[in-house]
Amino acid sequence: MQYRNFGNTYVIRMDRGEEIISTLTALCNDEHITLGSVEALGAADHVVIGLYDVEARQYHKHTFDEPMEITSLLGSVSTKNGETYLHLHINLCREDMSVIGGHLNECRISATCEMIVRKIEGNVERELDEEVTGLNLFKFV
Repeated sequence: MQYRNFGNTYVIRMDRGEEIISTLTALCNDEHITLGSVEALGAADHVVIGLYDVEARQYHKHTFDEPMEITSLLGSVSTKNGETYLHLHINLCREDMSVIGGHLNECRISATCEMIVRKIEGNVERELDEEVTGLNLFKFV
């Protein structure tokens, strides 16, 4: 990964073989980014994405090992128990031009990934919503 900081904006290039979640988490930890927004595009050859079933309170994960274009990756950076918490969704174009997408659990770059992270001054924690959704929701203090 290479990146440059311009004010509160980080312009990032991830390279072949890097994994998005772990690389972005390391950047946020190193640069003390506790709140922000993420957008990216690029190419991948291994992804694990999921769909959350609110009624069953479980993720249905699917793994794809094939060449794909990252047509859109959007998300947020926050914290849970003081640790970096990423919430990312991704859309991917397959060779037949069909598009798949969902909650991003893992993504390995096959060529490059161009990412913009906008740091927001402040902190928003996550808290488990045990009553309604079973998800870690924004907690405003």
